[in-house]
Amino acid sequence: MSRLILASSSGSRQSMLQNAGVSFESAPVRIDEDAIRRSLEAEEASPRDIADALAEFKARKGAEKSPGHLVLGSDQILALKGKIFAKPESRDEAVAHLRSLSGQTHHLYSAAVIYEDAKPVWRAVGSARMSMHDLSDKEIDTYFEQAWPDVEGCVGAYQAEALGGQLFSRIDGDWFSVLGLPLLQLLSYLRTRGMLSS
Repeated sequence: MSRLILASSSGSRQSMLQNAGVSFESAPVRIDEDAIRRSLEAEEASPRDIADALAEFKARKGAEKSPGHLVLGSDQILALKGKIFAKPESRDEAVAHLRSLSGQTHHLYSAAVIYEDAKPVWRAVGSARMSMHDLSDKEIDTYFEQAWPDVEGCVGAYQAEALGGQLFSRIDGDWFSVLGLPLLQLLSYLRTRGMLSS
């Protein structure tokens, strides 16, 4: 019987699947996300399409190692006025990101693609609009004194489900996509495949 393989080491995505009662195995893959993203940006691909493409690259690579099983690849992209923000590589860069996002409304796109036997069989992209308070430099510094290094490696340098929730005045859209996975759409598909326990 086919198993679900999560091609990611993301703790948030693993927790979502576990909490939803999904049986899966984690088998992270490595792709050159920066190079792929830069190439797609050069082709003027939309943030939504970039998220979808990165998720597909991960699913495809994972499927090469797990033939006969469903392999789930996922990715999240943050876009502000057309500019895409990568994961910050340092605390200084994280501070710069929050300064740019302060007082603005940005979008998160969380894409998921499932491969089976070397071809895509399902995909979805969830989205959310994230409106951030106007933050002073002191507020940003205080935030990172408490949140760092937990938010290291997080798109936007925040965790809206944790201390980062204080940074926002409003969030519209799919909450699970904020966490990194369009979970409801995924569960609906797994239901059609008979892969949910209930």
